[in-house]
Amino acid sequence: MNTIQILSLMLALSIASNIAITAALIVRAAGVGTANAILTGAGAAATGLGLYFAAIAAYG
Repeated sequence: MNTIQILSLMLALSIASNIAITAALIVRAAGVGTANAILTGAGAAATGLGLYFAAIAAYG
């Protein structure tokens, strides 16, 4: 992997963690339990990373 690929992967992971935390906080504020909020955040992060890797596979 070259420098550009490593930096873009780090950016994707950063964005995915921001999505996960935001989704978990929104769900937690809605009154759902902590465990379900964490699972929702993890699902949102996995979906974001899945879309990123699918775009890389299609165009990379």
